[in-house]
Amino acid sequence: MVGVVVLLIAAIAFANRGGGEGTSGTGGESAKNGARPTAPTGERPVTTESNGVPSGFPRTEQGAQSAAANYAVALGGTGMFDTEHRHMLVDTLYTPETAARIKGPQDKAYSEEFFKRLGLTADGEAPAGMTFVSRTIPVGTKVTEYGNDSATVEVWYTSLIGMAGEDSTTPVTTTWKTWTFELRWNGSDWKIADDSQKDGPAPVPGDDRAATAEDISKAVEEYGGFTYAR
Repeated sequence: MVGVVVLLIAAIAFANRGGGEGTSGTGGESAKNGARPTAPTGERPVTTESNGVPSGFPRTEQGAQSAAANYAVALGGTGMFDTEHRHMLVDTLYTPETAARIKGPQDKAYSEEFFKRLGLTADGEAPAGMTFVSRTIPVGTKVTEYGNDSATVEVWYTSLIGMAGEDSTTPVTTTWKTWTFELRWNGSDWKIADDSQKDGPAPVPGDDRAATAEDISKAVEEYGGFTYAR
C-alpha cells in the first residue's frame, strides 16, 4: 500500500480506530505570509465538468486552490470504493503518468479485507439497510508554491466516514486532515502530479449530541455537495 495510502488514510484510520501518522505534506515555504481567509473573492465557480467533477479551472493561484478543493471532494467520496468509478476519477484528475502508476497499487489496497473492516461487502457495497458514508468537506486552502505551470496547494478538511444503520458496528465519525496536492498545468486545466496527507489540525470536539443512524442516512441522501471556488 506504500505510495497509495494517500487516498485511503481517512478510511484506514477509521477502520483501525486510530491509525498512525500520515505522510507529511510537501511543498516549500509559504508563498505569502499571514492568514488568507476562505471567503468570497469574486472568483466564480466553474460551470463545466469532466466525468462528474468540476473542471476548467483558471491558470491562477485561485484556480489552483479551487481545483484542489474540488479534487479532494471527489477523491474522498464513496465512488472511490467502486473499481470502475475509481479508475475513471484517477484518469480524470491525475496526470497520465501518475494515473498509470497508482491505479494498480490502489486496486490492491481496496481489498476485500479492507472493505470488511469498514463493514462493506466484498464488492464495496453497503449491506442491506445500511448507508455507507464517505464525504470530504474542505475548510480552507493555501498555496505554498506557485509557478507558471505548477502549484502546490494544501487543503485543510474534515470528513465523514462510517456506516449508518441500526446494526452498524462502525458508526459515522469525523476526521480532520490536511491534503497537499502538487498540481501541473496541462494546457487547459490543473492535474494532480502527486499528493500526500497528514493528520490535523483538529479542533477540540464539541458536546453535540450524536444523531441517530436514521438521521445521518437521511442527511447524506438529502444534502448535496458544493462546487468550490477560492
